[in-house]
Amino acid sequence: GANPGLTLEGIVLTMFDSRANLATQVVNDVRSYFTEIVYQTLIPRSIRLGEAPSYGKTIIEYDPNGRGSLAYQSLAVEWLKRHKVTPAAHGLKQI
Repeated sequence: GANPGLTLEGIVLTMFDSRANLATQVVNDVRSYFTEIVYQTLIPRSIRLGEAPSYGKTIIEYDPNGRGSLAYQSLAVEWLKRHKVTPAAHGLKQI
């Protein structure tokens, strides 16, 4: 292939809608098939996440306490822990 050294680090599930039974089933299926590489953090479907780029801002700048912002911060903490880096060293609090 074009990138023989490329490996899959992990899978992030996005656009998650907890109200949809199908979304929950997809999450369960992906987690059962890929087991350890799927991050626990789910990024929700959110209007604010869609709006932020239109304003030239990250979600943390645009809506710091919103569900999307908190989810991405949680994902960052999870990623750092997976790679054995202390979240506090990067200014992230435990969420």
